[in-house]
Order: sequence, then structure tokens, then C-alpha cells
Amino acid sequence: MSKAPSEIQRASITPETRESEPRHEQILTVTEAPSPAAGTAPARADAPAPAKRRDAYFDNVKYLAIVFVAVAHAWEPVMEGSRATRALYMVVYTFHMPAFILVSGYFSRSFNMSAPKVKRLVTGVVVPYVLFETAYSLFKRYAGGEQDASITLLDPFFLTWFLIALFIWRVTTPIWQSLRHPLPVALLIAALASVSPGIGDDLDLQRVCQLLPFFVLGLLMKPEHFQLIRRREVRMLAVPLFAATLAFAYWIAPHMQLGWFYRSDSAQEMDFQWWAGPVMTLAMFGCALLLTVAFLALVPRRHMWFTALGAGTICGYLLHGFLIRAADYYDLFDRYEWLSGPVGLVLVSLVAAVAVTLLCTPPVRRALRFATEPDMNWAFRKSPAKR
Repeated sequence: MSKAPSEIQRASITPETRESEPRHEQILTVTEAPSPAAGTAPARADAPAPAKRRDAYFDNVKYLAIVFVAVAHAWEPVMEGSRATRALYMVVYTFHMPAFILVSGYFSRSFNMSAPKVKRLVTGVVVPYVLFETAYSLFKRYAGGEQDASITLLDPFFLTWFLIALFIWRVTTPIWQSLRHPLPVALLIAALASVSPGIGDDLDLQRVCQLLPFFVLGLLMKPEHFQLIRRREVRMLAVPLFAATLAFAYWIAPHMQLGWFYRSDSAQEMDFQWWAGPVMTLAMFGCALLLTVAFLALVPRRHMWFTALGAGTICGYLLHGFLIRAADYYDLFDRYEWLSGPVGLVLVSLVAAVAVTLLCTPPVRRALRFATEPDMNWAFRKSPAKR
């Protein structure tokens, strides 16, 4: 199976509200208290804080994105026999990771190295990475029959790479916010990484560097940018853009190296000339940005039947990989070759979508809270009482 990335990030905000970052990356919005009208008494100093509420739009973004992630992973074992499926896979991989990362950057704008933010980063990103990296390594050893599979936190396995990448990006947020032109610098780093095979596999730094521009772009975005993205004119252009992209992907599918989408290797490691790295870095950034905007424009803004599932996408992300790997370890697609046919591809897509939907439900979220939202007050110093 191809070494492909997976993703997820949590977010929710409306342009009319200011963003806050509650614990364990479950990003909520805090409604601004309205200014007192002329002639009215000001709000009492001891009035309760405004209630936090989720934004349906970003919960919809998260849910739909994780469905694309799971379905694309399910296509990997069967797409080689179908040019159309390979083309669909390429289109999805062009935008779903960049969309996650851009939104992650947007909701990381307030991150600093204060004690509460560091605590949230550790409990919401580092701890899940350690637990699931260990779990996937053990699953590979005992379910996959690879007895020599080692447990290491330096070489992320399968989909856990995104967690360590998010940790690195967030820790460096103050640096990007202090630069005058952060996006060109991030693009330069991505281009240099694409021609640096010596980076190696430690912490998947190749992906961290090559996907960095999307996180930095998210840091630069403001609520009004999402207002522009969700304009009717943009939504109308999004559909023909996806159609044209799919047609182009179908034409180029037999000749396209999928490594460019994964961003886990340098140009030299994929047997290309070094100059192809910077060229493809800029080309892929442009294509990914266009499709990400189109995807964000098409996501419904109103409350949908699946909106509530947006709060549990971290569970769907971290758990669906076990299903994908189990199908691989037990040669499911080799035993049932008909799954590579048109009917099989539709069935595989539906099963993946339903499975990841169930994994995002509240019962699963509650059951997995010990790993994704651990209470670790015992590990941190108490904040000094304010006088």
C-alpha cells in the first residue's frame, strides 16, 4: 500500500465572533458580548462570561474532510486497476490535506507559549501521538505479522505523522507571526526540502516542511477571507473547477507520480532531477490552494444532520486507520478481486464513509476521551492565584 498521509483538524468560528482555543483542540467560538447601547447601563464586572458555541460551518468542513480522508485511503488498494479511481484519488489528495492544514493554521493564530496553551498542546496533540503511534506499531507487529516492527516515536507510522507535524507547526507559530513576509519564507523552506534527500524520515520532517506553507497561509487568514470564500460567485465557480480538474487528472493519471501528493520524499528520491522539486512545490501549492478554496466554498454553512459529528472527527481520524490496515493485513482486496470493479469501488467508498461516520459519533468520542482529551492536571503546575 502506498505511504499516504491522513489528516484532521478541528475548528469552528463565525466571522461575527472572535475565536478562542479551548482545551484539546476542540476549537469553539466565543460570542462577543454586544456593546451597551447608548443610554443603557454597562454590563456588571462580575457578569458571567459569554457562552461558547460551535460554528456549524467549520464542523461541516471537518466532517466532510474526514470522509474524504477515509474514502481515499480505502481506494488505495484498488485504484491501480481503475484510471477513473486513480484520477479521483489524485483530486482528493490535492486538497484534503491542505484544507486541514490551512484551517489548523487559522485557528492557531492565538497560540503562544503561555502555560494554558502549552498544556492544551501537550494533552491534545502530544499525548494522542504517543498513544496512537504505540498502538499502530503494536497493531503492525501482531495483526500485520511483522514481529520485528519496532515502537519508535521518531518515525511516525501511517496517519500519526499529522499530529507531530501539528505540534511542530504550532510551536513555531510565534516565529511566523513575527516575520514580515512569512508565506514566501515558508514556500522557500518547502522548495528546499523538496531537493534535500538528507532530511530523512525522523518525525516526517519532509512532510512537515513541504506542507508548511498551508499552515502559514492559515495563520495569515482573517474572518473576512472566509466570507469571500463563501460568496455565491465562488461557489458557482467551484463546481466547474472541480470538473475541469477531474478531467485533467484523468488525462494525466497514468503518468503522474503520486509521491508529489504525499510530499514525503524529495525529487531525487522519486528519480527526478533536482529542479523538479521547486517547480512542483509551487505548482502543487497553486493547485491545492484553488481546490481548497473550492472545497471550502461548497461546504454548507447551515446546520446539517452530520454537523454534530464535526466535534468527533479526531476519533474518526485516529481510528479509521486500524480498519484500513486490517483490510491490508488480511489481504481483503486480494481475496475478493471484484472489489476492484465499478460495483466494488462504490461499495468500498460507501463502507469507508459509513465507518468513519460511526467513529465520529458521541459514544465513540466519550469512550476515546482518555486518549484524545486526557485529564492531566496532575502533570502540570497550578497557575498562581491572581491577586
